[in-house]
Parts: sequence; structure tokens; C-alpha cells
Amino acid sequence: MSRIGTAIIGDRFMKPEAFAKALEAVEGLSFDLRLLEQPWPDEPMHHGYADPALDGLKEFMGAPDEVAAFIGDAKVFVTHLAPVTETMLARCPNLELIAVSRGGPVNVDRAAVKRRGIRLVSTPGRNADAVAEFAIGAILAETRLIRAGHEALRGGTWRGDLYRADRTGRELREMTVGVIGYGHIGSRLVRLLRVFGPRILVADPYVQLSREDQEAGVEQVGLERLLEESDVVTLHARVTPETTGFLGAEQFARMKPGALFVNTARGPMVDYDALYRALASRHLGGAMLETFAVEPVPPDWPLLQLDNVTLTPHIAGASVRTITLAAEMIAEDIRRHFAGEPPVHQI
Repeated sequence: MSRIGTAIIGDRFMKPEAFAKALEAVEGLSFDLRLLEQPWPDEPMHHGYADPALDGLKEFMGAPDEVAAFIGDAKVFVTHLAPVTETMLARCPNLELIAVSRGGPVNVDRAAVKRRGIRLVSTPGRNADAVAEFAIGAILAETRLIRAGHEALRGGTWRGDLYRADRTGRELREMTVGVIGYGHIGSRLVRLLRVFGPRILVADPYVQLSREDQEAGVEQVGLERLLEESDVVTLHARVTPETTGFLGAEQFARMKPGALFVNTARGPMVDYDALYRALASRHLGGAMLETFAVEPVPPDWPLLQLDNVTLTPHIAGASVRTITLAAEMIAEDIRRHFAGEPPVHQI
């Protein structure tokens, strides 16, 4: 059996060895593997949202010429963050399959891939459980004053006043939680939230609620109603032209006084200047921000100075299971491709 030339560019999260291990476990196929590790996340990727480059690619690391040279005559290219461009593909005439371990391959010129007849697969939902679980923790950090108590105690202050009736937190079962986006992550979050017993509102004009969620009392509503009635608003939509900047001053003004805002999705959907004003004025009670308009966040960013914001460095989707699941999904679709079967996760 001839060995299938396969170039793998991973990084320090999606390790190239993880892809290799999954491929080596595929029965009936033999691979000639070459591996390269990029320095992300120890070094930042390029964020095309804030600084357009490479014909509009988003969230990538590496130069197309170097990527093309590494791929060479390989038939299969597996990556997490490496850019895929028209000029790069022109230098890789043998490529027939590109596999990207992301839900949405925003580091790929999809039109160029299609023009060349190359099959493109990705890993939708690979980190859905990780992000949904993280979002629960993010919500609880705000609603149960975990952040406020932690920061005070680390600073040497015992905040006994957080036990006072006029300052203490609230249980989710007495709150309304609004979930914007009902895809892989949003739908999983709804199932987790149901255990806590809040009223749950979902806004997503493109997806219908599952029968299970409908029977459990989850309500599908418009965005305006969700904002007006929710004590917690958590964002799980995708970045599209329609959603870019769609949460701004008007939307934050619609939210309840004292409401909490959680973003574990993507920064470009939020007007952060408007969010800052809503938090600084105390119209919003607090926020938990996992993603930002620019990453890494500038050290002088105003939101870093507020005492009613919890911040994390875009780690919601990072879990050991995310790594192994993504590698397994890609290995299965590569197996299907060479077996003449349609891949499960073809773009």
C-alpha cells in the first residue's frame, strides 16, 4: 500500500503529534507524515478582524510561502491556524484534502479551495462542551460574586458585606438567562442551564429549538425581548456581516439595570466602547469577557480598569478533550475521503 503524503502544521494547543496519533490509528491507510509546530498560543496569532490581511483571512499564524514550502507534494494538509490562500494553493498541486481543526475555518480562502476542487473539512462542535461548561462558570463567577470576593480577599479585604441582603448574589433558579445563538455551543449551554432551573430565553432567527428544550419550557424570542427580560445575557453567535457590532449602545441600553453580560464567543460582535460606558455607569451590573475586539488586549484598555468585569484570555474552548476530539474527527474524515465515502464534516 502506498503511503499518503500528509503535512501537519499544529501548534502548542493542537499539537501536531495529536493529529499524527489519530491518523496512525486509522485502519487500512498508511501515512507519510511531516510535522511542524507553530508557537501559538505562547505567541499571538494574526487577527484579521482588527488588521485585515491575506485577502480577509481571520485568526491565522504563519506566512503562506512558508506553509506552501512545507506542504510540498503532500496530498493532505492538516492544520489549526496556518493560512490557506490562493497563491499558496498554486504551489501545492497535489493537494486533494485540507483539514482544519476549527469549527469555522476562518484561516482558509474557501473560494480558492473550491475553485481548485480541493476537499475542505473542519471540526464543528469540537469545543462546544468546553465552551458551554466555561460559560456556566463565567455566569456563576458574576451571579454568586466569586470574582468580587476573590479580588477583595487577594487585596487583603474581607468583604463581609457581600453577605448583606442588599449586596449578595442571586441563584440562577430565580433569574432569566438569555442565550444569543443556538448552535453547537448555545444548545449545549441551554441543556446545562436547565439543571439550574432558570427561565431560559433563546434568540436565533436561523435555528429552531429542539423538542426537548421546548418541552422543558425554553422560549425562543426575538433579540430585543431577550435583552429586555434577561438578568444574564450570554453570547454564542458566530461572526458574520450581520452580527459584526450588533451589540452596541442601543442593545446595552435595552438590558435591565444591573443585568450581566457574558461573551465567550467573539469580540467583533460587540461595541466595546459602548459596553464600557454601560458598565462604568453601572447600568449593567457586570460582565464576563473571554474574547475581545483586539487580542492580546492592550494593557491600557479601559475595560481592564473596571471593578465589575471578569476577564480571561480567550481560553473557553481550551480543554484536553477538545484536542483529542478534533484530531479524531479529522482522522475519520480523512479515512472516509480515501475510502470513497463522503466526509462527515465537509465545508
